Amino acid sequence: MAAIVGPAPAVLSTRGKAVSPTPLQAFRGVSKSAGDQHKRTIADGEKMTGAQALVRSLEDLGVKDVFGVPGGAILPVYHAINEETGFRFILTRHEQAAGHAAEGYAVATGEVGVCIVTSGPGATNIITAIADANMDSIPMVVITGQVGVDSIGTDAFQEADIVGATYPVAKHSYLVTNAQDVPRVLAEAHYIARSGRPGPVVVDLTKTAQNGEMYYSWPQRMILPGYNPVTEAHGRVLADAARMFQRSFRPVLYVGGGAVRSDAGDEVKALSDLTGAPIVTTLPARGIVPDSDPAVLGMLGMHGTIAATGAVQRSDLLVAIGARFDDRVTGKLEAFAPGARVIHIDIDPAEIGKNRVADVPIVGDVKTVLQALIPQIEQLHKEHGRPDLTTWWTLLNKWVEQYPIAYEEPTDGTLAPQWVVQQLSAEADPNTIWVSGVGQHQMWATQLIEFHHPHQWISSGGLGTMGFGLPAAIGAEIGSQQYFDGKKPVWLIDGDGSFQMTSEELATAFMEGTPIKIALLNNSVYGMVRQWQTLFYEKHYSATILHEEEKTGLVGVPDFVKLAEAYGCVAMRARTKEEAIECIRKANQINDRPVLIDFHVWKDAMVWPMVAAGDSNDNVTYMPGIKPLLNPQGNVSLQDERSSTQDVAESLAEAVATEENN
Repeated sequence: MAAIVGPAPAVLSTRGKAVSPTPLQAFRGVSKSAGDQHKRTIADGEKMTGAQALVRSLEDLGVKDVFGVPGGAILPVYHAINEETGFRFILTRHEQAAGHAAEGYAVATGEVGVCIVTSGPGATNIITAIADANMDSIPMVVITGQVGVDSIGTDAFQEADIVGATYPVAKHSYLVTNAQDVPRVLAEAHYIARSGRPGPVVVDLTKTAQNGEMYYSWPQRMILPGYNPVTEAHGRVLADAARMFQRSFRPVLYVGGGAVRSDAGDEVKALSDLTGAPIVTTLPARGIVPDSDPAVLGMLGMHGTIAATGAVQRSDLLVAIGARFDDRVTGKLEAFAPGARVIHIDIDPAEIGKNRVADVPIVGDVKTVLQALIPQIEQLHKEHGRPDLTTWWTLLNKWVEQYPIAYEEPTDGTLAPQWVVQQLSAEADPNTIWVSGVGQHQMWATQLIEFHHPHQWISSGGLGTMGFGLPAAIGAEIGSQQYFDGKKPVWLIDGDGSFQMTSEELATAFMEGTPIKIALLNNSVYGMVRQWQTLFYEKHYSATILHEEEKTGLVGVPDFVKLAEAYGCVAMRARTKEEAIECIRKANQINDRPVLIDFHVWKDAMVWPMVAAGDSNDNVTYMPGIKPLLNPQGNVSLQDERSSTQDVAESLAEAVATEENN
């Protein structure tokens, strides 16, 4: 969050006289200078309303696409949007979806996502997307309407304190009450959203500011006292980090979403090539280096690969690059990478030492820091030679070979969801942008899709927002059309539970001409919750069964094929492997409208490997009864005798109890 403290720099008015705003003005976007401010700022500005100034500001900021839903308190802004407006407006069917679409757009393109919604319920609806973007460090500007200044605090129709409501879940929040402040605040919001650690910025725009007259000029001088993101490493930390690499024989690069936001894929690969360190990633960082690179061991943590999780647990040097030691990665924090010294590189100083003490803390932009660190390591290699990591890679390669992602075949004649994901990956264009909802399908996607490029994977990580997938896929497709000529097709892998939370956005997908392809892994249950109920709650499937065909006699409630067709989309259903392959190939050939494939998959399929919440990563279960990291030799065959699922549940019960007590 931007720290707005201390004296603000003077701002020159258009007549050259210095005006000194207070910190409160910088925070709220409320003019606090003398009453003749408007007279002092007219000069060469163009007279217009605050609403028109907002539209003009977005154009001058280079914004090309905006998502949103209109409403009473934001109508002046929508009135200012017309056929001559310099950006495309995409009308979603729900405000939360507008936010998720802006997120998908931002991740796919690297640009700032922008959305405009109304006050009250419109603004509160988008708070989930704001929190999601905040957790995953996604640059976004959210403009919300607000009642007039005289009505604030009166419980006026559709009034809600959005600055207060979003302050804990946004990078920064503004309340704008004066039309003259609109362009400055928009310039600041856009800069704050994309600079430092990216995140969502809220601009709550009163009708007073929208309807008021002002004098527009560009560019604007920003007023951001105390907000100075550090991008370059300071002191001797780079030399200290280089020496630690030189002394390490079991190094691991633990790469997070911050590296993706920094576009540091080339630097991460160069560091791995130079040092011989394997690369393990968090969920948002999949694809930062192509999976075809032998150094990439995959995702680590709760549902990570054995090789990735094992590498971290046995490392002597853990280099966290734009990662935050999330609980889904670390498991029991005290048992995470117990023998490793830590180098932590992050642009957000608040993350350094928050969960794990760093031996070498480096605050700065990941790309910039790695570019400065690599030459220092090269110099030490010239002077002392490169450490021999042969023994380390022998162990890592054994894990990779013996413990690939595996799954059990269905016992009820339905499709294995993991097999479906593998076929989707095998048939896809290498430039495909993959999007997922949240649940089991999300884990299978990140485990089994072969990623070739950064920015190729979009998913809700930190907040785990069901319903994220469809609107985010629409945003990614809009971004692909705008920046890549539509040459990056978009596939959404979603579950029937997650999909139904925002399925109304099929209307947006069709009306906006976004030929996204939707793979619906339909098991008629909330799959991930059901998995936990199977393992930890005595198979008591409370409130997780979405539909039972044998009871209703219907193919589904809803019938997703009929639902998609009702929205103008192409829809297909696959119950066999032959049908699945045929549907996937047909979908890849359709580029004029959205396509949905309803894959009927096994409801009892589980995501393996798995570490129970709160348990040590050393207790990772590869498949029921197989715990590779507890075996000193690491030699276990899939033909070895396995215990039952219930035995696994009992062995993890203590960890679950610990999690619940916390």
